[in-house]
Amino acid sequence: MTGPGATATASGSRRQLWVRRLRRFEAMGRLPGWLVRTVLRGLSQWRSSLQTRVVFLTTGLSLVVVVVVGTFLLEGIGDGLVEERQRLSFADAARGAATAQASFDGSPTPETAAAEEQLAGDVVSRLEGTGADRVRGVLLLRAPASAQGGDATGVGEVRDILSDGLSASDVPEELREQVESSGSQQGQLVRLSDAAAPSFIVGSMVTLPRAGEYELYFVYTLAPEQQTIDLVRTTFVGGAVALVLLIGAVAWVVARTVVGPVRAAAGTAERLASGRLDERMRVRGSDDLARLGTAFNAMAAAMQDHIGRLEELSRLQQRFVSDVSHELRTPLTTIRMAGEVLHDARGEFDPMTARSAELLLTQLERFDVLLQDLLEISRFDAGAAALEADPIDMRVLVHRVVEHTADLAERRGSSVRVVEPASPCTAEMDSRRIERVLRNLLGNAIEHGEARPIEITVVCDEHAVAVGVRDHGVGLSATHLPRVFDRFWRADPARARTTGGSGLGLAISLEDTRLHRGWLEVWGHPGEGCHFVLTVPRTAGSTLPGSPLPVVPLSWREPVAALLSGPADPGQPR
Repeated sequence: MTGPGATATASGSRRQLWVRRLRRFEAMGRLPGWLVRTVLRGLSQWRSSLQTRVVFLTTGLSLVVVVVVGTFLLEGIGDGLVEERQRLSFADAARGAATAQASFDGSPTPETAAAEEQLAGDVVSRLEGTGADRVRGVLLLRAPASAQGGDATGVGEVRDILSDGLSASDVPEELREQVESSGSQQGQLVRLSDAAAPSFIVGSMVTLPRAGEYELYFVYTLAPEQQTIDLVRTTFVGGAVALVLLIGAVAWVVARTVVGPVRAAAGTAERLASGRLDERMRVRGSDDLARLGTAFNAMAAAMQDHIGRLEELSRLQQRFVSDVSHELRTPLTTIRMAGEVLHDARGEFDPMTARSAELLLTQLERFDVLLQDLLEISRFDAGAAALEADPIDMRVLVHRVVEHTADLAERRGSSVRVVEPASPCTAEMDSRRIERVLRNLLGNAIEHGEARPIEITVVCDEHAVAVGVRDHGVGLSATHLPRVFDRFWRADPARARTTGGSGLGLAISLEDTRLHRGWLEVWGHPGEGCHFVLTVPRTAGSTLPGSPLPVVPLSWREPVAALLSGPADPGQPR
């Protein structure tokens, strides 16, 4: 099976699978009951409400777009702030290094190491104030001995000079190597152990009067930039949440505006389908939805007019059939009386005239049956058929019908076998109508049974009583099964009726069964015969939960009496 029907079936199967899994997890204690119930209610709402799906999808997609765009913007803002901070830090560090080198070059050469260390400390103290709050600290570190020059007696005599809170280990070895090898200004982002925000370290080489080359590092905190980014992020998250909620509200309003007329159209269509043909949609404005409402109302009006004309035509036809049937009763009675007189006196006629008298009476009887069936159909069409239900054993009706049709079965060469339980199968039913149904089913089986055995099976359970009539004659193809109960329909129009039927028997049987709120089903296969199953509730007016007798017959090798052991398997295909 392919197409939309298969897709819908597969989708429904997947939903049922998820529901069973959730129920299993709830039973095992893996998921709380309130969560499972919430999820199931959400799934039900999702499947049943177009407005919910529109709002959810619009809000979800908007949230995805806001998150993606917001992440890109936040990264761009952060990168821009860091790049600008780095540019300013390089410029500020270059000025600081130049200032330091000028201070060293412009000062008299210290005569002792202590004096030179004092000079270096003063320079570092002045540099700490450069750049105001932008400068975290300054480090003056001794360069490796291989990179130093100047007076050899002064090498290494000045200790490392550091701002408070800093240590030589705060400067990455990679950065020190780059500064020493290039001799130019270098920088690197680091995160100090005691700092919440990252820092930017810029280093360059300076030369002291006696100690030679030293490494001068400026440490700039990025805390202000971090605060700016945090503020932007907080503002963005708040704005994004508000924006998504507003988009959801807008989507809900728009979806309600669009779905409202659709729901109104669905409700109006349901009321039209229930028979309230005067229902119409309320039309406002002149937009697309208004045009939809106008077109819908025009369709409903045309449908009401067409159905009204069909109902009037049906009433005329019903009245015509009823009137004609009633009017034909009187002349038919007179003609039948005359035919019976001729039939009784046929011994005095020549052979041809005697045979004509026999044929005349036979066809008059068939005509009388046809008129009775037409009158019964007209009562069903007019809704005048009434049910007179009394408790009666179905087995009694079956044996009565078998006895009534015994002569016909003998003429056709068919044997009738009844399989029934030992206990009564009593149900509240109209015995006259059910007996007519059984007589039609058995007569149909005899006519089309090809002189082969016919089985009648009576089965009952606590809810229903079922009778199956199985023949092994010509059977029916799958294309003919839907039309079996049509009026005057025959599978083979060229095949003549041999039992005097009117062509309305199965149609009347179906109406009688519906009057009992029962089921009349049929199975057939070419060359294997047919199986008709009549099922009626044991209590008049109750609803059938199922049939105790499957419509698909058992195999030839399996005894029909197996059904008497109990109700049929509920999983048996109908």
